[in-house]
Amino acid sequence: MTLNGKHALITGGGSGIGLTTARALADSGAQVTITGRRMGVLEAVTGAGIHPLAMDVTDEAQVVEGVARAVAERGPVQICIPNAGIAEGRALHRTDAAFWRQVMATNLDGAFYTVRECLSEMRGTDWGRVIAISSIAGIKGLKGAAAYTASKHGMIGLIRALSEDYLGTGLTFNAICPGYVDTEIVTRNVTAIAERAGIPEDEARALMVGANRHKRLIEPDEVAQAVLWLCGPGSQSVNGQAIEIAGGQF
Repeated sequence: MTLNGKHALITGGGSGIGLTTARALADSGAQVTITGRRMGVLEAVTGAGIHPLAMDVTDEAQVVEGVARAVAERGPVQICIPNAGIAEGRALHRTDAAFWRQVMATNLDGAFYTVRECLSEMRGTDWGRVIAISSIAGIKGLKGAAAYTASKHGMIGLIRALSEDYLGTGLTFNAICPGYVDTEIVTRNVTAIAERAGIPEDEARALMVGANRHKRLIEPDEVAQAVLWLCGPGSQSVNGQAIEIAGGQF
């Protein structure tokens, strides 16, 4: 498979799933714009075919300007991957409006701004892929994480609506829904769970590993390979789907 001539944009591309996916797409020939709030982090991981762009997805003006700049430099975005997100749990009775808005602004509003701006040019092409990185929490309720769960359900709703809007075109819209992935987010959550529950960190990690049906953490490359498949030949009829990568059925 070759993605030569294709421009991909990945939010939250400086680490974890975003960075692994960016490298996989670049290895397949795409020119990849990775975005994040800290330019230094992005520049530290930039390689062949990967281009850094400082952009806060919660700021509509930054997204509008950032995507326009990426398009001016590398052409229409034909692979749009809204990936930036906050993965933090909090019981609803301890969730204030500020925390709720922070999660929604990043996970859902950020996806909306990013997809909208990428679509403005993608619609003029004959091929495009929007692949949102949701979560297994977009499929099921995640205990103790009402805001996160709602935001990820919202991403899937957005994707499904757009898939209906563009039926019969060369554009497809899908969401990938991983379970717990072996990234820095899991490491941070292990510490938070351990502190909150008063248990050792190895026990907290075991809780997260045990939440995946096959009892291991998912590798970021497993998600990246699913993205490549959705960009490859034979995937053109996969549209409006929430694809679970969680080691088994939920």
